Amino acid sequence: MGINKTFIVGSGLMGSGIAQVCAQAGIEVFLYDITPEALNKALKNIEWSVNKFVEKGKLKEDSATIMDRIRAVSDLSGAAEVDLTVEAVFERMDLKQEIFKKIDEISRPEALIASNTSAISITELASVTKRPQRILGLHFFSPVPMMQAVEVIKGLSTTEEIANVGKDFVVQIGKEPIMVNRDVAGFVINRINFPSTMEAMRLVEEGVATVEDIDKGLRLASGRKMGIFETGDMVGLDVTYGAMMAMYQETGDPRWYPPMILRRKVKAGQLGRKTGRGWYEYNEDGSRKEK
Repeated sequence: MGINKTFIVGSGLMGSGIAQVCAQAGIEVFLYDITPEALNKALKNIEWSVNKFVEKGKLKEDSATIMDRIRAVSDLSGAAEVDLTVEAVFERMDLKQEIFKKIDEISRPEALIASNTSAISITELASVTKRPQRILGLHFFSPVPMMQAVEVIKGLSTTEEIANVGKDFVVQIGKEPIMVNRDVAGFVINRINFPSTMEAMRLVEEGVATVEDIDKGLRLASGRKMGIFETGDMVGLDVTYGAMMAMYQETGDPRWYPPMILRRKVKAGQLGRKTGRGWYEYNEDGSRKEK
């Protein structure tokens, strides 16, 4: 089964990134959000990113050709036309399940439905649909156009055939599939990354080191392109918090409970670049303020 048309639910950082890589791979895209403002912002960001790839000679087609494959929509009816719907909204089980129910009613029986969740159970999302065997996780990493890995997660009912369709789709859009054979909280990469992320937060909380020095150390000593806190600001502190809480609530394991400093920042509305302040402070154009 080839994927020729996709429907992306959510036009934020992740949803717009997924829409972009699909369009660059020749796939038609419906990009959905509830507000025109969010869609307009997403389209501008996608066009800017595509232009950068074109300028660097990394794409064979021009920007206009790629952008023509993306249709911004404010209703879900387009999901009836596609081979694959990818949900990419905030990490809340109730919100995701509500979307899955609606998409399940609209989509063709043979269509696939996937979640870009970084931590929430695929099995539980699939349980509210009539097609649990055709539900899977496709966990992209941020920023989507740059990051090559995509976790392909099987829920309890996901068939091997559908997992392989997910794998082939990831290859089709120029990414590398990481196969996750069991639906465990946090899947694979976050199970590895979150302990170090939480420890870095605790080191700041305890006054052991600054955000800036921890990020600098990770770039220089660990070969990371971005530090933990730089990445956190780009993703959104609320997104990280939501993923950690999802893992904690599912497992009951206290090691996944978000550190106090993260909980306080989220409550204060310091969510990263999108609010102008997170672990760092930002100018209106998104550039970081220097201390």
